[in-house]
Amino acid sequence: MVEREKRRARVVKKYAAKRAKLKELIRSPRTSPEERAAAQAALQSQPRNASASRQRKRCAITGRSRGVYRKFGLSRVKIREVAARGEIPGLTKASW
Repeated sequence: MVEREKRRARVVKKYAAKRAKLKELIRSPRTSPEERAAAQAALQSQPRNASASRQRKRCAITGRSRGVYRKFGLSRVKIREVAARGEIPGLTKASW
């Protein structure tokens, strides 16, 4: 699954500029209906994985896809382990 995400990231990067240009054409009020339809067709013909919304954040250590904290890039399970060892500066276990 981690390799699949890496492959998706490469595809997104490859098509990013082309997608942005097509989306700009589609959104522009000055674009004619024919040009807009052609841009929509071109956008639809691109690979599904070219869309950035298909990417998923994963834990940098385990590759776990759920419960990943953006700030650390780790899953909740690994954050707990790493914080307990004191490897994240300023992060301590809560106690009250």
